[in-house]
Amino acid sequence: MTEHPRPAGAPTLEDVARAAGVSRATVSRVVNGVRNVDPVIQESVRQAVAATGYTPNRAARSLVTRRADAIALVVSGAGDDSSDGSATAPAVAARGSAEGDGDAGPDGANNSFTAGVFADPFFGRVVTGVVNYLRPHGMYPVLMFAETSGARDEVVSYLRQGSADGALVVSTHAEDPLPELITDAGLPAVLYARPARPARISYVDLAHQDGARLAAEHLLARGCRRIATITGPLDVPACQDRLAGFRDTMARHGHPYIPIAEGRFTQETGESAMERLLAEHPDLDGVFAANDLMAVGACHVLREHGRRVPEDVAVVGFDDSSAALACRPPLTTIRQPVEEMAAEMARLLLDRLSGSDRAVTSVIFEPSLVVRDSA
Repeated sequence: MTEHPRPAGAPTLEDVARAAGVSRATVSRVVNGVRNVDPVIQESVRQAVAATGYTPNRAARSLVTRRADAIALVVSGAGDDSSDGSATAPAVAARGSAEGDGDAGPDGANNSFTAGVFADPFFGRVVTGVVNYLRPHGMYPVLMFAETSGARDEVVSYLRQGSADGALVVSTHAEDPLPELITDAGLPAVLYARPARPARISYVDLAHQDGARLAAEHLLARGCRRIATITGPLDVPACQDRLAGFRDTMARHGHPYIPIAEGRFTQETGESAMERLLAEHPDLDGVFAANDLMAVGACHVLREHGRRVPEDVAVVGFDDSSAALACRPPLTTIRQPVEEMAAEMARLLLDRLSGSDRAVTSVIFEPSLVVRDSA
């Protein structure tokens, strides 16, 4: 293709058309993503766009395509109406943080809900995976949270109005009605993790029971025999699966009783759970925590009680997050490929939006054991 000098003003569709040797209408079709254009012509137009420096007008493009080129990334819980959180606030909530400690009153509840985002590395990994997948497709995420019925209604309204083309939903509570609200409204969405309530919605999840089996087998292989577990919130399906997988594996190896203490996915609740376990079972020699933050809390309490990790008590976490590397000693953990799972959510949603695949489906990722110094 012959190079053409860039025009003095902002490049237009006509400039691109002249450079590519095609009509303005053809350029418009390529720029707006119309599918039935010859691949050779598409490439010629793309080269002309690069040569002229043309930048599509996003507002004008939206009028043609009726697409917002934005995806709502929503973290939702099943909170009540005790706070009036704005659904369009640029924040997401940590798993279980809505039930955690925080300042009283609506502002305090919102602050606690939002602050949890930055405390839990899980959500940063979700955002990274989504952004990295959407960016090359010219799509942008709008971070939203919906911890009240009013906020959930705002999310549904936002999607109905076409302000976003679809939703990627991370639900923090088994009783969360948002996935069902979205699907009942006929809106395109993909969920992170299997929904606790039956819903015709595609989702991406991990084989949680298999991950817990890996943790149990590793602790047993180290020679641990008095093993306990710190679970996540047991109203969350993933936490139920991790506990079931761990108990089943231990039972298969002749350990029918496993002490448990429930946490809320935070370091603080990991600490309090570890304190309870030590008080009731001072001779324990192995701990499996259902996420890395709780495992970090467990290690902290063990050190305070003069227990060496892993010489006296071996500790295994779950997720393989940044917290696992920051822990002292660095955590042995079960890797959950969060970034890849989040990217797969985005891929499934874009396939749905393009019309290439409208079937409801599920994609299950496999966990793996990452051995470091804590076990």
